[in-house]
Amino acid sequence: MPEDRVAPHHLTFQGPQLHGAYAQLLHASIAVAAAKAFADPVAVESGGAIFEPGGTRSSLDRLNLHRHWRDARTHTLHDPARWKIQHIGRYVLDGKLPPRHGLL
Repeated sequence: MPEDRVAPHHLTFQGPQLHGAYAQLLHASIAVAAAKAFADPVAVESGGAIFEPGGTRSSLDRLNLHRHWRDARTHTLHDPARWKIQHIGRYVLDGKLPPRHGLL
């Protein structure tokens, strides 16, 4: 990277020095959690935005467009991102490893 550019902090942070399969699993878990935390509000917003150009007729059952918002909302409620954001923050700021119980 050229010296006149500064990399975003999330690209330069190395975290705790871990090696092997557990380190790969940890970094993948953090990356997936960050993607989910970003995608949740975007999915709900875009699912609702489907109705804006079409007006009230776009919510007719025969068009079945409401399924996009409903599906996105179901996924965001089933696996909430608020816990993921906390674990990502602890990892990035303090180097604290996320839990190993598969819920990140």
